Amino acid sequence: MQGAGGTPGGIGIFLIGFVCAIAGGWMLINQVSVVGHGWHLWGYNSFGLSLLPFVIGVGVLFFNGKSVLGWLLLIAGLTIIAAGILVNLNIYFRPTSLFNTLVMLALLAGGIGLLARSFKTLPPANDSEPPAAS
Repeated sequence: MQGAGGTPGGIGIFLIGFVCAIAGGWMLINQVSVVGHGWHLWGYNSFGLSLLPFVIGVGVLFFNGKSVLGWLLLIAGLTIIAAGILVNLNIYFRPTSLFNTLVMLALLAGGIGLLARSFKTLPPANDSEPPAAS
């Protein structure tokens, strides 16, 4: 039977590592709060201004679907919108005890380490005993 990744590694190690990594990652992400706020440029709400390249690109593409300018404006508009959303997010790590933080990080790092270890080829089990000295 093949192990994780098609190697004769340990499927049990893989499963334990997967569970630990998922548990640690979930516990860590559960402590994060994400808050968004409005888009402002020189004191004014600028979300509508960021939509202009997108809307113009869509209009040009409806006129001519093969227009390079239309595709460039559409992609630029989507990039501006995505960047604006990311820039206007505030990400906070909620207060927790040092013990809980260490448990989260240990589970995450240990699980990733076990996952990586499970993809290595394990040496074959030695079923025979060494010869007795005469």
